[in-house]
Amino acid sequence: MKARRPVNPSRRISDSGTFPYSSSFFNSRSRAPTYLSIAIFILGAFVIIGYLFRGGGTLGIQKAWVEADFSCNGEVQRAIPILKSAYGNSLHRVLHVGPETCSVVSALLRDEETEAWGVEPYDVEDADERCKRMVHRGIVRVADIRFPLPYRAKSFSLVLVSDALEYLSPKYLNRTIPELARVSSDGLVIFTGYPHHRKARAVDKAKHSAKLRSSIWWGRYFVQLSLDENEGVVKKFGKAAAKMSYTPHCQIFHLKPYN
Repeated sequence: MKARRPVNPSRRISDSGTFPYSSSFFNSRSRAPTYLSIAIFILGAFVIIGYLFRGGGTLGIQKAWVEADFSCNGEVQRAIPILKSAYGNSLHRVLHVGPETCSVVSALLRDEETEAWGVEPYDVEDADERCKRMVHRGIVRVADIRFPLPYRAKSFSLVLVSDALEYLSPKYLNRTIPELARVSSDGLVIFTGYPHHRKARAVDKAKHSAKLRSSIWWGRYFVQLSLDENEGVVKKFGKAAAKMSYTPHCQIFHLKPYN
């Protein structure tokens, strides 16, 4: 899977367009050997490149998604028949939120009775032409999910989210999850990795590693946000999963929308 680059990097090298190092460093009275000066210059160049790639984006940080043995986006696609059995008519107008949303939306649209849209948290510059066409037609939007979504309340019957919440701190989760629930009329379904999936993604490990949380943590957090589990759907989903021999590889939470 290709690296996902942030949208609209905003950090500049310096206001003057030059490297933020004084030239006097290289022209001091006690000159360093030429090879040492070159080494320092190269090191400075790497620092600058690092700053450029840490510039502002949809989530404000650099993400490098790598191929892994699992993907909760792939899990959404596997779960579509079970979701249809559990939610029935609620699967007719769906919003998916997460990276690679074009693939998920395309899978949902294979059912003629389903209308689907997507929100992509990352840049789609490296996406295929099919995905770019979906963005051009407004089926998929590129948006920063830390901020209000560009939809009215209860615009969708069901909202699915995958591989998007793991990189948000509680500060932003406090905004994003209620916002996802706001635009749903029948429910919010969250697909997220188990803690033992931690090594499956590569990110900026220094500050922005994925927070793959336990079901206990999520349960307490949903209570804090006044979001209730949809027990009826959980039972239907479990029965349909058993009937279809489906075993989820990700945690799946079925939540009721806000009234």
